[in-house]
Amino acid sequence: MSKIIEYGIQCIKDEAEATLGLLGQIDESFEKAVDMMYHCHGKIIVTGVGKSGHIGAKIAATLSSTGTPAFYINPLDVYHGDLGVMTSDDVVLALSNSGQTDELLRFIPMLLHMNIPIIGMSANPKSLLAKYSTVHLKVKVEKEACPLNLAPTSSTTAALVMGDALAVALMQVRNFKPRDFAQFHPGGELGKRLLTTAADVMRIENMPIIPKETHLGDAIIEVSRGKLGLGVSVENGRVVGLITDGDIRRAMEKWQSNFFNKTVEDIMTRNPKTVSPSTKIADIQKIMHKYKIHTVLVVDEKMGLCGIVDHYSCML
Repeated sequence: MSKIIEYGIQCIKDEAEATLGLLGQIDESFEKAVDMMYHCHGKIIVTGVGKSGHIGAKIAATLSSTGTPAFYINPLDVYHGDLGVMTSDDVVLALSNSGQTDELLRFIPMLLHMNIPIIGMSANPKSLLAKYSTVHLKVKVEKEACPLNLAPTSSTTAALVMGDALAVALMQVRNFKPRDFAQFHPGGELGKRLLTTAADVMRIENMPIIPKETHLGDAIIEVSRGKLGLGVSVENGRVVGLITDGDIRRAMEKWQSNFFNKTVEDIMTRNPKTVSPSTKIADIQKIMHKYKIHTVLVVDEKMGLCGIVDHYSCML
């Protein structure tokens, strides 16, 4: 194994050990911090300087995308007007490995004056940040992954993991569901499946509608033309049945020479699976999986046929 590979492996080991070291640092303060954030009537304002600031920005993004309104602010910008975005309904999450960062500490008196609660996150429970925080989260690592033990590496990873722990705990407390997640990620695959409806993807043209009196020999032709492997029987504007190519094959095996004397009504499913136009694709996929089917009919409140959604339509 080359030295370069060894260096990489050692770095990963050091950061993994630093992360595991957090297990002994989560205590009642963590629970209090989550409670403060959960009951916050305003926003979670995450702040930090330098590398802590970069980590803080990611934590804010994770909180926002999982149901907790949050954004990152640089303490230096506060002195130039950004203080105006803060109210006493907010909660500040302040990151500093030492807990003694000058730019951050100059920000603290403003927060205290505005009665804004502070969740401090640092390695030093005796730091000024810890002293003036409403709740302090200890995030301490034994050493940095940096061979000089100087560059923020393990410490920033640990801070990021603690931030993720806060976000995940809040998700659990809020009973945050995939549908909620999709609302904050409408552009992703999950968002598309959870927000797209049957009306968005259903086939509405050249639908294979076959009268129930149709003989099966003719029905085969119509099912083939429809290219969906099925035919829908509609009577007086209402769906009354469904046949599939599988139904036709089984009928041929059962009746053989008498097959061509039978009609759609003899083999159709009289209560096919249906959904409304507003049904989400994710829910349609669950129906297909549960009943082991590949197609559902989209109907209105009077069982009028609006469209057809097949398995491929759900592959967003």
